[in-house]
Formats: sequence, structure tokens, C-alpha cells
Amino acid sequence: MALKLKRHRSLWLRFDRVLSHDLVKQLFILVVVLFVVFCLSFLLLSFSGTEWKAFCAKNDLSQWLLPLYLLIDTNALNTLYIGGGVHGWMLLASSIIYVCGVFIFNGMIISVMTNTLSRRVEEHHNGLIHYLTSGHYVVMGYDDMVPAVIDHVFTHDPEAYVLLLTSVEAVTVRERLRRTFGPQQMDHVIVNYGHRMSRDYYADICLESAQEIFIVGRRLSEAHDAVNVECVDSICRYLEPFRGQQLPSRITCVFEDLDTYAAFKTSEIFREVRNLGIEFVPYNFYAGWARQVFVSGFHLDKDGPQRQVTYPSVYGGGIGFNDERQVHLVFVGISNFSVAFAMEAANVLHFPNFKRDTHLRTRITFIDLNADTEKDVFITRNRHFFEVQGHIYRDLSGANSDGRELPKPPLHFQGEEGNFLDVEFEFIKGDVFSARVQQEIRSWATDGTHRCLSIFLAMADQRRNFAIGMNMPDEVYDNAVPLFIRQDRSDNFVTNLRNADLGKEFTYFNAEHTAFDRPRRHLRYAHIFPFGMNEMGFNTEESPLQRAKLINFLYSTADYEAYEFLSMEQLGAMSAEDIWARAEEEWRGLDVALRWSNLYCAYSIPCKMASLRAMRGLEPDDESRDLAPLTEQEVNRMACTEHNRWNVEKLLMGFRKARPEEDKYVQGAEFAQNKKLYIHHDIRPFKELDAVWRLDKEISSHLPWILKMTS
Repeated sequence: MALKLKRHRSLWLRFDRVLSHDLVKQLFILVVVLFVVFCLSFLLLSFSGTEWKAFCAKNDLSQWLLPLYLLIDTNALNTLYIGGGVHGWMLLASSIIYVCGVFIFNGMIISVMTNTLSRRVEEHHNGLIHYLTSGHYVVMGYDDMVPAVIDHVFTHDPEAYVLLLTSVEAVTVRERLRRTFGPQQMDHVIVNYGHRMSRDYYADICLESAQEIFIVGRRLSEAHDAVNVECVDSICRYLEPFRGQQLPSRITCVFEDLDTYAAFKTSEIFREVRNLGIEFVPYNFYAGWARQVFVSGFHLDKDGPQRQVTYPSVYGGGIGFNDERQVHLVFVGISNFSVAFAMEAANVLHFPNFKRDTHLRTRITFIDLNADTEKDVFITRNRHFFEVQGHIYRDLSGANSDGRELPKPPLHFQGEEGNFLDVEFEFIKGDVFSARVQQEIRSWATDGTHRCLSIFLAMADQRRNFAIGMNMPDEVYDNAVPLFIRQDRSDNFVTNLRNADLGKEFTYFNAEHTAFDRPRRHLRYAHIFPFGMNEMGFNTEESPLQRAKLINFLYSTADYEAYEFLSMEQLGAMSAEDIWARAEEEWRGLDVALRWSNLYCAYSIPCKMASLRAMRGLEPDDESRDLAPLTEQEVNRMACTEHNRWNVEKLLMGFRKARPEEDKYVQGAEFAQNKKLYIHHDIRPFKELDAVWRLDKEISSHLPWILKMTS
């Protein structure tokens, strides 16, 4: 009995699934029902006698059409009864057939059509209908960062269609997106339901025909990075049968964890993506924001590209060769933001005024109550950097701590072998609101002659960041120290405060000033800047990537016997199309670690150009001589700066300085093979290099050509 009941329910389950699936199957069931009823109607008329056949003959009507006539014509019974003169069994049979027709056509068809239309509307609202077949941009997963990704697409292609694949309710997603995008842009955003790591959904969204793929996910979920890695694997397996076709040009994958992101800078984890002819780009929210501040110098507000918020330079108007100022970045709170910003700053902020016998290193300071333990984590993460360069630790956390500057020597290389980098880290244990830390900030802010100071409030608590930003020592505001305040969502409050004070400048009166040297000052909050907003956290400028490809082109075509690039005459004889074609070809075959090396060289170009303008006596925004050839003196100074940058880049990327027993400079050329083990022999002061130093001069002398090609 139980078995029969199970079979019975299973049959109804299949029927209900078929009935509720789609319009085609519902109409198929209707046709089947109509056919069965038609057959039964024909049999019923046959059993009623022969009168119906006489009726058909009299009215020149096929016997096969009469049952159908009774079923579909609402006036058929009236015609037979009044005009046809039928009665008896035929009238009964006709009445039964007529009632069945009324039920099927006036009831069932209307119900099916109404139900189908309602279901289609519901499926549309729930993102279950798929419209895009090719040329669209696919964003997988929903997060507060997604509007920035979509805005990035629209910025580069205003007519693009974006397909958002998410397991979040489509109605909820659309409502959130409407806070950022207007009706016209929303018409180009299609929200479809689906899980980004399941290949079952890829065919529905025509993933193989997409223009570009962005894998975002939910950044704050615990398994975010692991799921995104699984998603990339699933995409590769799905796209494998389409090899040789026109596949998406790029897969951009967001990684939340800084260690995961760092691993993708040196490891060919997704070589199969490149084998498919697709460029794989790892992206980190925090590092992306750092580049908006240090490299791009601006972010685009969510209202669109017409509203651009410009960030001040953390190196003022540029640091020249004879400049006595030290660039000093202070991060309040050790968090993902501050660590990522510090790493990016160490990679791109390098200046020609550094000499080993001076103290003009770029200093990066962390202030945190847990700085004593957090510094150990930071040093362990970047052990090869701290094998070469020492750090500074100070305890300002209590009355009993002396607060002395305690330089820590390098972990391995001592004497002339160490402390030659132009970047140093400082860790201060203390509460930013404490009197001792406030006094330290006050002394930094008033040391404008020797220090170019910027302060970043980068703690996880947005309200605490704002409270600190509004209550800094007066010297910070009076001396126009750039104050960057991390905000979660909107930048409106901080931006409006700055704009309200920036336009008002007053003469500052002090008894020590004469009438001729009285300075003018902006109001209190004229130099506060928001950063870190979730909905503005995606910015991938194309110009650094294009410059990186040209830099790699120069290295790939260099003469390594003479350590020379192609000359300006040789480059001038080549067409731009040939150069870019060769650059793209060389880039596709490049190892991921070398890609990042070229990218960081490209990221440093704005800083280098600011230094060149300062050395030439130009205003910071004067680009009139950017394309002019460098003098021999400028080339030498910028070459040393480039090598200092390269030293830091390699150490932070995971390479280490060769020890004497494995150093090719000491043991011989055969030891150069150790580079494959991330042991680099050229991590040393510029003056200690062999002939390879000429390449640093070459890349410096070719800066105007790179700018010209990407302008």
C-alpha cells in the first residue's frame, strides 16, 4: 500500500513540475487533453446513434469536424438545437461535448495563459529569464563593491550591457543599484539568479560569449577567496570546449585577503586561464584604493565621472635631488587598509634626494595600541625586506614607557650589507588620543621644513576614524597636513566639510609677523579627504597597464650584451601599430611576477615625473616639459631612484637578497641560476651593481617616450 502511495505521489509530482515549468509544456498538456477529449467526443457521438451522421451529410460537414465544432464554437449547441432540429441521444451527446469544450477553452486556456503571463513576470523579477547572448560584461556575485565595478564598465563603454549573476534576491539587488544608477543605465543592467561556482548557470548567461568577466562574490564572507578560486576553476573547465573561439578578453578576480592577493603576484596558479588566451587579473579592494590615492590621485564619485574628487600628493609638489624633506606617511590603526596602503606606498614612493648617508628615507609609521604584536606579523609577512632593512619601534602607551626611538637592525644583513633601502617602517604603540601620541603628531606637523607629512585614519571603525579626524591637534589643520579619513559608504559628509572650508582663506595674524609676511590659511577642515568607500572601490586605469606593456617591450627587445634598449631613432622608425602588436605579444607570454614588476614600474611614473618637474623648477602641474629628453644628470639621478624602487619591489614581492655563499657577484656567474628560487643578486646598492645598472639608466631615459605612447 505504501509503495502504491509513493508511486501515486511521484506521478503527481512529475505532473506538477511539468505543469509549472514553462509555456511550451503547458500548451503541450493542453493539446494532449484536447486530443483525448476529441476522441472521446467522437466515440460518444458514435454511440448516440446515426442521427449525427445524417446531420453532417445534410449540412455538408465532415464527420471528423463535428466533435471539434462542438468543442470550440460557443454557439454550436444553440445551432444544433434550434436550427438543426436534433434531439434525443444526439442532443445529450452534443450537450456533454459542448460542456467539455466550454470547460477547456473558456476555462483551461484562459487559466493557462494568465498563469503563464504571471509566471513570466515573476521569473523576470526573480532574474530567471536570460536575454544577453554575446558582447556583454558579466559580474559574478553581489557585494557593496559591485556598483563600482558596473560604473567602471559604463565609464569605458556607456552603451555596454552588464549581466549580474547573484544568489541574492534580484529585486533587492535592483533596488540597491537604483541608489547609484539612473533609469537609462539600469536598462543596461540585467540581474540573473545563479551561483558563481556552479557551471550549470554558465550556459544560460552565455559566459563563453561575454566581453569580460568580473568575479566579485561577497568580500566579507569567510570563504570568499576560496570560493572565488573555485569559481575561476569552474569557468576554465566550462570554457575549455570553446578553445579557439572568441572568448572573454579578461577575467578580473577580487581577493579580500592580502596574503592571497600577494600570492597571485608571483605564482602561476591560473596558467590554464592564460592558455585559453584570457588575461587573468587579481584585484584587491584595499590595494585598489591605495592606487587611487597614490597613483591616480583621484576617485570618481558614484554620481559619475563628472564628479571627480582629487587627492593631494603625499609628496607635496615633488621631491627634487636637493630637497631636504622626508616623505612621512602616518597610519593610525593597523588594518587591512593601512597595511595595503603601506605596501603600495613602499612600492611607488621613491625620490632622488635619498643618499645612503642621509636620513631621507620614505618613512611609514603605524600607530596602534597593539603595535608590539602587530609589527611581528608585518615583519614576518615581509621577512626578506626586514632581513635587509631595520625598523623603528617606540612605546608611547603608558607613563612608565620612555618613548625612545629604538632602531632595530636588519634580521640578517649587517653593516655595509644592510640598511641601504630608501624606505623604512616605524611602529608606535599607543592610543592616538593619548597626550604623548598627540604631542608626537604635533611635532611632525610643525616640521614642514624637513618633513612632508600625511596622516591616514584607517581603522575598521568608521565613526572612530571620523572622531579622530575632527579632533586632531591644531597644528595639523594650521599647517595644511593632508588628513585622509576612511569611510565605509558615502564620502558626502567629509567632502562637504572640506568644500565648505576650502573656499574660505583668511590672513593669519601673529605678533611675530610683519605686514608683509602674514600667511593666509584655509579654515579648519580644508584638507580632509575621504577614502575607502565600498561603492567606489574599483578603479582599474588602463594607462598604467599600457605603460607596463611598453616597459616590458623595451626590456624584451634590449641588447643584453651592451645593456641597451632600442634607441629613439630605432623606435621612431617603427610604426605605433607594430610596437603595440609586439608589446601585446610579449606581454601574453610573460611570467606573472615579471608582469607585476613592470606594473609597479609603471605605477611609479607619476611620482618620478613630479620629481623631474621639481628638479627642473616647474610647478607640480606643469606638464610642458614631460616629453622633453632627460639630461645626462637627470638620467643618472632617476636611474638610482629606479633601482632603489626596484630593490623594495623585489623584496616585498618575496625575493631575497643573495647571501655571500650563493651570490653571483662573489661566487661566479653560474650562481645567477638561483634567481629561479627567488634569490636575486642585484638587490644591493646602485653603486655596487655590475653593468646591469645601464638598464636603470635606459628605462629612465625612455620615460618621455613611454608617456608619449600612452598620452
